[in-house]
Amino acid sequence: MKNTKAALALALGTAVAISAVSIPAQAASKEKCYGVSLAGQNDCAAGPGTSCAGTSKTDFQSNAWKLVPAGTCVDLESKTSSTGHGQLKAF
Repeated sequence: MKNTKAALALALGTAVAISAVSIPAQAASKEKCYGVSLAGQNDCAAGPGTSCAGTSKTDFQSNAWKLVPAGTCVDLESKTSSTGHGQLKAF
């Protein structure tokens, strides 16, 4: 039984370590893109009157961001941006 507990602890520790490594790698391949999410579909930070994910009030809200693959933000459509495309900063 002692060996079973040790093996379980080792397996759990390994799983936690692996998941901790993969999260930063995944985040590194993404970027915050403002002005591209639809109402209620933002990932976070939708400005005053909102709290976080899923709280944007309008489509293409200029201060709401969505995580997108790195390098693609400025190619995505934004109907509220002066360029017509997503922005890397709130506008």
